[in-house]
Amino acid sequence: MSGRDIIVVGASAGGVEALSRLVAGLPVDLPAAVLIVLHIPAGAPSILADILSRHGLLPTAQARHGETIRTGQIYVAPPDLHMLLRPGHIELARGPRENHVRPAIDPLFRSAARAYGRRVIGVVMTGHLYDGTAGLMAIRGSGGVAVVQDPADALVDVMPRTACNIAGADHVVPLAGISRTLINLVHQSPPEEEGTPMPYQEENAKQVIEHAKAEQESGRRNGDVSVLTCPECGGTLFQLENKKLIQFSCHVGHSYYGEALLTEQNEALEAALWTAVRMFKEKGVLGRQLAAQAHVRGDDIPAERYEDQAVLADQYAESIRQFILKEASNATSGPSKEATAQGSSAP
Repeated sequence: MSGRDIIVVGASAGGVEALSRLVAGLPVDLPAAVLIVLHIPAGAPSILADILSRHGLLPTAQARHGETIRTGQIYVAPPDLHMLLRPGHIELARGPRENHVRPAIDPLFRSAARAYGRRVIGVVMTGHLYDGTAGLMAIRGSGGVAVVQDPADALVDVMPRTACNIAGADHVVPLAGISRTLINLVHQSPPEEEGTPMPYQEENAKQVIEHAKAEQESGRRNGDVSVLTCPECGGTLFQLENKKLIQFSCHVGHSYYGEALLTEQNEALEAALWTAVRMFKEKGVLGRQLAAQAHVRGDDIPAERYEDQAVLADQYAESIRQFILKEASNATSGPSKEATAQGSSAP
């Protein structure tokens, strides 16, 4: 392969329609390979490759581990597997989820930047949250080109808007113009000079974590306290060095943008509050049972104490329940486009 012949594409909510329109505009003799990640639930079968085959001229299939990358073909990441690019072939890995999704866009983009540098064209399309931003930064830092769907044109504008604001874009175009932009780019020779590669997230995270582990093992971290933990495995989170993004990674490898971590914390907090409601209600039931038994024995003083505890438990349970419902109402009242995006699920 030569020239800009590696096109990596990431999409989330609204991505099926957007990707269908993109591939419909690509010619059968496209001198580039197209590799696509769409956020899909881990347990759901993916028919994306079949859908795209019906809309486009290029042969399209789910990627297979170890297969050779060829121009004029479209490869789709399978469910629950990260798709990574190595020189000449594809690697599928059930590695740690990133921002609680697998496949994720960032691993594809980062690996493409590492393996192919200035030959890569990265495309970020409609979607919620922020996946793809750090990967697009890696592509641009390695001399590749960034194409972002115009946020005003996207069904869900959060992902392309964040990519533009933080990673930057060489081309911001509406969906109808992305195919033509890609055709023009693959027929252009990349500049001779290499880009200035940005630190890769895996290396950054490994250096941060290994340094911390070495300090811990040597006893030099006495008194250091980590205030954030991984919502997936409970391990300590380490903040990565990135001036434009707040990113964290645990020693297992789960990675989060700050915004995604906040969302996970909100869900964990709500679950904990509902657990508290359940426990207070159970305490009320048990308190009344003990009070009834005490009355039968004629022990009125402990019976009154049990009843008071039951009443107080019911009051606490109702107060927490009302708080949860109020927070849910605040989150859904007057939805903005971004709020709608956060609640959208990928097809």
